[in-house]
Amino acid sequence: MVLLPPGGDGLRYSARSRESYGVIVENRSGRAIKREKIASAESAIPSGPMPRSRLVRALVILLPVLVVATATSLWAGYRFLDLTTLSHDLVMQSVFFRLRLPRVLLAAIIGASLATVGAALQALFRNPLADPFTLGVTGGGMLGASLAIAMGWGVSVLGVPFVFLAAFAGACIAMVAIYQLARVGSLVLPGTLLLAGVVMNLVSGAGVIIIQYLVDYTRALQILRWMIGSLDVIGFELIGRMLVLLLPGWLLLLAAAGDLHLLAMGEETAASLGVNVRRCERLVYIASSLVVGVTVAVGGAIAFVGLIVPHAVRLLFGEDVRIVVPCSFLLGASFLMLADALARTVLDAGELPVGAMTALLGGLTFFWLLRRRQRYAAI
Repeated sequence: MVLLPPGGDGLRYSARSRESYGVIVENRSGRAIKREKIASAESAIPSGPMPRSRLVRALVILLPVLVVATATSLWAGYRFLDLTTLSHDLVMQSVFFRLRLPRVLLAAIIGASLATVGAALQALFRNPLADPFTLGVTGGGMLGASLAIAMGWGVSVLGVPFVFLAAFAGACIAMVAIYQLARVGSLVLPGTLLLAGVVMNLVSGAGVIIIQYLVDYTRALQILRWMIGSLDVIGFELIGRMLVLLLPGWLLLLAAAGDLHLLAMGEETAASLGVNVRRCERLVYIASSLVVGVTVAVGGAIAFVGLIVPHAVRLLFGEDVRIVVPCSFLLGASFLMLADALARTVLDAGELPVGAMTALLGGLTFFWLLRRRQRYAAI
């Protein structure tokens, strides 16, 4: 859904929005070209307090899903673990606490992060195809992290690995560049947004290939394995470092859900309802870049989680962004844990990269969304 300000070409909105809210659309001359039942911006979207019962009902459904996904991911793998022997089997304890549990937690953290960012970006840009991967934000973080790996910048700044900082910087630059390319005045063009994301991914991919070509074989292989998405981790030290940076990003995105709920109807509508649009945009840019940068630095380019999960949440619980963002957090964690469990069990003698699994599922979802919303294909 894209709201054009006066002086633009009008309003483009879905049938659901048309039936639910109603709007007045004006052309360049200011003449009304379509009227609905509701004439004021304040009544164009349900902006009152969020019904707590709907959020509670959604959480009651998703929390058992998260528990089941966690148990399944802890049990499944190349070697299926008998959790009843943990109390006396030292080998099983080592595998569980040093390898399996940290990996499951890492999958949950990255899945929740990417899904939350995807939900926030889709509301901010009013584009159902927005996602850290499709918008090129992941590509920017990937280029920054690849450069840090190639240069051997393994140092830490105030306890934060420099690779994290490089990926964050790359994601920030990509986010700002894409937004500036797609913005015309106060309007964000959805077609240009996606094209800018494609170009950013191509440029970032070319930069990574050049880096791989120039570095030695060991670092090139390290970059390649990291690019396709991996959740290999030993112990909890890395997870602790991630959480130091991810927790502020999560809290900022969750806190912005109310403003994003209004921004989903357009900047002018949100501003008329008291939203500081520029402040909200900057907050979401910084939080999204921070979260994506950290997850890319650790897990690589795990694609389309931020596309699949928010749409699944909307199908289950409706369009309210104040519900979609927190529910995407929980469902994203469950989704990536299950995807990783599948990647670890689908082959007898090894495992598939989890990034390949999510890319396959996400690509099919992306085509389905394009087919379902054909107006975006014609932009």
